[in-house]
Amino acid sequence: MSKRRALGQHFLRDAGIARAIVGLVAPTPSDLVVEIGPGEGALTGELARRAGRVIALEVDRGLVARLRTAFPAVEVVEADARTWDYRALVRPAGGRVLVVGNLPYSVGKPILMALVDARTAIDEMALMLQREVAERVAAAPGGKVYGSLSVLTQIYCDVRVALHVPPGAFRPPPKVESAVLHLRPLQAPRVALADERRVHAVVRAAFGQRRKMLANALAAGLGLPLEVVRRKTTTAGVDPGRRAETLTILEFAAVARQLS
Repeated sequence: MSKRRALGQHFLRDAGIARAIVGLVAPTPSDLVVEIGPGEGALTGELARRAGRVIALEVDRGLVARLRTAFPAVEVVEADARTWDYRALVRPAGGRVLVVGNLPYSVGKPILMALVDARTAIDEMALMLQREVAERVAAAPGGKVYGSLSVLTQIYCDVRVALHVPPGAFRPPPKVESAVLHLRPLQAPRVALADERRVHAVVRAAFGQRRKMLANALAAGLGLPLEVVRRKTTTAGVDPGRRAETLTILEFAAVARQLS
């Protein structure tokens, strides 16, 4: 358990919440489910009962052995969910690829980004994260929690906060609340991306110094002359004096096109 604690992981112990999380993606015998962070198996048993095939990714070797004994029908893999190859997943005939998990707090964001990057191989996700992070991912423009994580997820997925989970649902209880995100990858990005890498760089630069005006943040983050950024941003139809948190995904894409 020491490795799990180091990652900020708390074990789900509420069976009702486990059923509610699995119910968000409603697995069937035709589906393949990848579970991230099975821990002591609160979600694993429900997934094994409903899905055709379950692959469980667990980083703790001791828990891997226990899970293999408790759930012989589940493929328990000792793996780091941040680097596992989700792109290699193959959809079952007539079925879906689903991802469900209670993500460790300390590595929740890189795991989420890895899943978004592999979105073409995934049909639906139900992911538990720290509530603050989940709300940031699903945030709309205009608020203080809206940031690069919001934009870089919502470009590719429909996202909503589906459940709030109190500390008492875990062992040991965390000091913060948790929430479950329900994500559905889109067939194509929400906006046309002429240069995907440039869009990502622009978004990260804009929020890298979010208290600054957009042009100043972009000039500093991208290493470009301020006057050039001001001119290009204006050409994109965006006031360079705005702040990053006010821009929509469409506006970020327009600015990135001008700055390519």
